[in-house]
Amino acid sequence: MRAPIRSIPDGMGAAALTILKSVFGYPSFRGAQAEIIEHVAAGGDALVLMPTSGGKSLCYQIPALMREGCGIVISPLIALMHDQVGALREAGVRAACLNSTLDAAAAGKVERELLSGALDLLYVAPERLVTPRFLDLLDRAHLALFAIDEAHCVSQWGHDFRPEYIELAMLAGRYPAIPRIALTATADRTTRQDIVSRLTLGEARVFVASFDRPNIRYEIVEKQNARAQLLEFIGTRHAGESGIVYCLSRAKVEETAAMIAGHGLDAIAYHAGMDAAARAAHQDRFMNEDGVVIVATIAFGLGIDKPDVRFVAHLDLPKSVEAYYQETGRAGRDGKPAEAWMTYGLGDIVQQRRMIEESDGEDAFKRLSIRKLEALVGLAETAGCRRVQLLAYFGEASRPCGNCDNCLSPPRVRDGTIDAQKALSCVYRTGQRFGAVHLIDVLLGRATERVAKFGHDRLSTFGIGGDLNERQWRAVFRQLVALGHLHPDHEAFGALKFTDTARGVLKGETTVMLREEAARPARRKPGRGAGAGLAPAGAPSAGLLEALRAWRRDVAREHGVPAYVVFHEATLESIAARLPRTLDDLRGISGVGEKKLESHGIALLDIVRLHTG
Repeated sequence: MRAPIRSIPDGMGAAALTILKSVFGYPSFRGAQAEIIEHVAAGGDALVLMPTSGGKSLCYQIPALMREGCGIVISPLIALMHDQVGALREAGVRAACLNSTLDAAAAGKVERELLSGALDLLYVAPERLVTPRFLDLLDRAHLALFAIDEAHCVSQWGHDFRPEYIELAMLAGRYPAIPRIALTATADRTTRQDIVSRLTLGEARVFVASFDRPNIRYEIVEKQNARAQLLEFIGTRHAGESGIVYCLSRAKVEETAAMIAGHGLDAIAYHAGMDAAARAAHQDRFMNEDGVVIVATIAFGLGIDKPDVRFVAHLDLPKSVEAYYQETGRAGRDGKPAEAWMTYGLGDIVQQRRMIEESDGEDAFKRLSIRKLEALVGLAETAGCRRVQLLAYFGEASRPCGNCDNCLSPPRVRDGTIDAQKALSCVYRTGQRFGAVHLIDVLLGRATERVAKFGHDRLSTFGIGGDLNERQWRAVFRQLVALGHLHPDHEAFGALKFTDTARGVLKGETTVMLREEAARPARRKPGRGAGAGLAPAGAPSAGLLEALRAWRRDVAREHGVPAYVVFHEATLESIAARLPRTLDDLRGISGVGEKKLESHGIALLDIVRLHTG
């Protein structure tokens, strides 16, 4: 049994707020942050589910500063460690990390700092933490808490399972008096239960914040010429802005990055097959420069804190709603309008199902993976508000958002039963051995060489689909798969086959309602709640803002950190809008803590005076 939780001392909330203001420069807590911080600071365990940009890090950083000893943060990625440590040091917090980038001398220095009490926070990978040598080090150190970041990695039902996380369960027995806080941005009910079980968090309080990211506009379009569609999307809506494009394969990443760059946009590739130095250089460019588009596999992204990513685009279907939410959540971390855009077609479903069925997972895992894929396909095919369906997946009720493609340009839903019967009849009469391309040729009466070879030009279904065009028939087959009346058989090269419900459609016992594609929504507007509280009314001086950005780039380069670690864009915009004249004026701007005021206050005031007289 763990030690009993202390009652929360009087004044603890005030102490937490003081740290928030003086160290991090924020005027107030958001949502349940204050309650979580007080609970953990008092010695309680917690599981925290909070969306990307919701302020998860503060939920363990501030308790670590309130408690005696060093907080141990278990983090899966080196890039995330370096960014968080850099940001904490800029704010005056004694932070460090232990990972494979440190040589023996540097690692030894960090270990001595831990034992001497010279650290407030230490970031470490799970693989290192569970080694006997590091556990012996922890046994001799004074510990404040354990924070297990990206806690969904412990669950085999989650979207990013990492076996080494399972060993973290031993922390409960080895350090029963040290509070543990597990945090994640994406976990459905099954994954949450698995996190609690695998990390022995049965007595922990569970805090679930809203999963809504109201500043993100969701748009999913029918895949036609995916790269041309992507290029139009970036060129007309996000030229000169930072964004992430996700592709499923390394070859597609390289080809897409080259295509974008060939049209005059600043685009670079990122995938695990690249040389490590080139991969690191590309990530550094994306993190530190403005207007860079990075085309990547999902190897890129976990823990990426760049706040001004204006769009995340998918050229291939992710494997689950959790993966989609996690990846799209990397857009708009600064709270300003951003877009999540995806192309999607029947081939994506076939490809993902094949990957699941050919995997080495057990049958139960494959069945769950198929259900998760079906939930994502349902999100792609819905005619209702995408945000409502997305949040419902995580158990959260909401109202139509007015900031997704379906809300802005509602699609028409029609009775497509007759078209569905034609399609299913064609599947049946061709022996359930062919994919959508061949079936559409038959329905449209195209006497191709392959159609003639199999004698399908003599079938009763040959040419019965002339009332729809090829694109419309693709949508019919795609939606029949999404509705569960057909399924692609990867062993038969994606041939479409009946499910148990198909015969009910053919017999007229089941009505099939089909979604018709709507016109693309107009150029984006600020989302619901977007930009609230970022800066006061009044347009900031463009010249002053550029000068502040140039100064920030120089400081970031000098300190070896991303520019946003020095100050977020919202803070610079507030400075350029408010035109502070004194250090006290600067102190009132969100994001300017006492250490940053001491380090940079005079320089900032000098820049303001230079540009305003």
